Amino acid sequence: MTRAPTLPIDAALPAVLLALRAHRAVVIVAPPGAGKTTRVPPAILDAGLAGGGRVVMLQPRRVAARAAARRIAAERDVEVGGEVGYRVRFEDRTSAATRIEVLTEGLLTRRLQADPFLSGVGCVVLDEFHERSLHADLALAFLREVAAEVRDDLRLVVMSATLDPGPVAEFLGCPVIEAAGRTFPVTVTYDAGPSDERVQARVAGAVRRALRDEPTGHLLVFLPGVGEIERTAALLVGVDAEVLPLHGGLPGAAQDHALAPSARRKVVLATNIAETSVTLEGVRVVIDSGLARVPRFDPAIGLTRLEKQRISRASAEQRAGRAGRTGPGVCRRLWTAAEHRGMAAFDVPEIARVDLARAALEVRGWGGDPQSFQWFQAPPAAALALADATLRRVGALDPAGRLSTLGGTLLRLPLEPRMGRVVIAGHAAGRLR
Repeated sequence: MTRAPTLPIDAALPAVLLALRAHRAVVIVAPPGAGKTTRVPPAILDAGLAGGGRVVMLQPRRVAARAAARRIAAERDVEVGGEVGYRVRFEDRTSAATRIEVLTEGLLTRRLQADPFLSGVGCVVLDEFHERSLHADLALAFLREVAAEVRDDLRLVVMSATLDPGPVAEFLGCPVIEAAGRTFPVTVTYDAGPSDERVQARVAGAVRRALRDEPTGHLLVFLPGVGEIERTAALLVGVDAEVLPLHGGLPGAAQDHALAPSARRKVVLATNIAETSVTLEGVRVVIDSGLARVPRFDPAIGLTRLEKQRISRASAEQRAGRAGRTGPGVCRRLWTAAEHRGMAAFDVPEIARVDLARAALEVRGWGGDPQSFQWFQAPPAAALALADATLRRVGALDPAGRLSTLGGTLLRLPLEPRMGRVVIAGHAAGRLR
């Protein structure tokens, strides 16, 4: 096995393993670039703390899951699909030999529903938990219940760069291990004053200046959505660099191409898909628009939609950290220092801003009652009542509040209950190919 470069997290690994042996759970806080994603799962496996089972690591996005698995495999001199593999929607690169499996959130929830004992799994690692997606919150609650009631050998790890670790550690009854800072320093600059320019024009101008002022290294640019990415790319035609998009709507091959090593200088225009657990080798400059599109429930239409909003300071720190992964870097924030001080400290968890009908369906499928379920941080009772009312309206619950046959079918579909009900109706009418 080739000796991988030393990373800041390495010094904390003995404490992590000791905590896992003693408490069966641990919370790890380490800044971007510390190496927690690629070093913690192999350390757990090599220490025998997964027993004869797998180490399963949860990643919030497909591009991060693939990238993490490939990086771990490279550091262990193995092929992806052997000892190290990944599983995302429509793609399975695992085998009977896989001992470290990286997978996306929805797939872990589905696995828990299908096999609450988590057969063949010795340790679950929830990475980038600060993103607080609905699936991650559900997985944490389900896993705690499994570990407490039926799997006293199951070990749990929660990791993040910007998480307030206290509440999670209290929920799991475990210690917190804090690791050292990022590998390389990042110089952060702000705009001198506010601007009324469109975001794509501001970003394109910042990219051109960075290409001129920073003669080496790739650029990673954060934009709120696909439309802004396309419009910014149009404004960068003719620059002396390869301009590439990176967002969740791209095929996997296109995402991988944007992240692949390149001798030619790159400008990668990304959504917050690149905010965590992704390393673009050779990035020297991060340009941050300070915006993101996040899902938010709109009661007027009964659906969750994407809204553009200012990111949190924690999210900005994550983005800046992308510039310090493989060398000293620069982060140009396209807002003022005063605006930065006024930003929220952390992002609002999904559980507090999206429709909870899917979460309620998952809890009902788990055999629980959403109102009495042991959530990590319980949503408002009114939101849960509304979610259960939605499930009754679409026929997912019987009069006693248990899952109906239709509800069981909805649970197996990776869709919100309303959309799943439409699909089922279309299938019954012979309208689906």
